[in-house]
Amino acid sequence: MSAPPPYQNQPPHQQYGYAQPVQPPVQQPYGHPQPPGGPQRPPQRSPLRGLITALVILAVFGGGAWYVWDYNTNPNGGKAKKEAEQVARREAADKKYNPKIGDCVKVKDPEGEPVTLIVDCGSADAEYKLGERLDGPAQKCGPKWDYGIEYVGRHTASYTLCFSKV
Repeated sequence: MSAPPPYQNQPPHQQYGYAQPVQPPVQQPYGHPQPPGGPQRPPQRSPLRGLITALVILAVFGGGAWYVWDYNTNPNGGKAKKEAEQVARREAADKKYNPKIGDCVKVKDPEGEPVTLIVDCGSADAEYKLGERLDGPAQKCGPKWDYGIEYVGRHTASYTLCFSKV
């Protein structure tokens, strides 16, 4: 007897050089396949990483809080500086256009919307001298005054300025 041919009496998948069948992975309950090599654990987070994250968050919020605090409380900048500039502009406008009793003025556009410009009483531009201020709407200057301007305010009180000629 001779030796059997090399592929005789072997299962068909080995007889013709096919690959071995692969066993399907063992399934866990509810249809989740088990990963090869057993269950994997989630990676460990370093405590140092958490500390660095907390410090970065603290720095961002702390910096924002410091900026807001400094903006609102610094007397040389921020909010105080803006308010001081607005007050200075209002005071400059008041000194130029809002006469007090006894101030001499030049009236621009006396027939339309008159604007009073405060001038020196000794200058050639002085036209009128403010003698009285009547508070309230629709006040009329008496006969002793040469000129009157009524200011009707929408967001401020209404008043009338009474002038005599210089």
